[in-house]
Amino acid sequence: MRRRRPEKRTILPDPTYKDYTVAKFINYLMKNGKKSIAEKIFYNCLDIISEKEKNENAIDIFKKALTNVSPALEVKSKRIGGATYQVPMEVSQARKLSLAMRWILNFSRSRKGKTMSNRLAAELIAAANNEGSSIKKKEDTHKMAEANKAFAHFR
Repeated sequence: MRRRRPEKRTILPDPTYKDYTVAKFINYLMKNGKKSIAEKIFYNCLDIISEKEKNENAIDIFKKALTNVSPALEVKSKRIGGATYQVPMEVSQARKLSLAMRWILNFSRSRKGKTMSNRLAAELIAAANNEGSSIKKKEDTHKMAEANKAFAHFR
């Protein structure tokens, strides 16, 4: 028998921008519970973005990058009668956000560059301009969903 789902924990918005998504992103960026280091990396990254993109606000670029990377559809494996089908499903708002953050961080970690702040800034700018590895990942996810459209009736 399955247990009940645990209730969602609410997190406090970050102190500088009073924003929930920024706080969530910093939590994703954090490793080994070292939040101060994650905050330093993120705020340095925003400084780098504002230097490179003079005409736009760094937080706006961050938000734009997140919305550009967020997928609308994804495939989920479903087992029906001994066969496993890749069934395309719509992505919930919370999952869109978490996938976008995860992809941006993973690809910025694997990027070439000196510091994590530089790599993250480069990935965010690329994602805001609809290019880069994280955008390619989103497009691949959409292509998978499109290719398996025939199994949509298994939803």
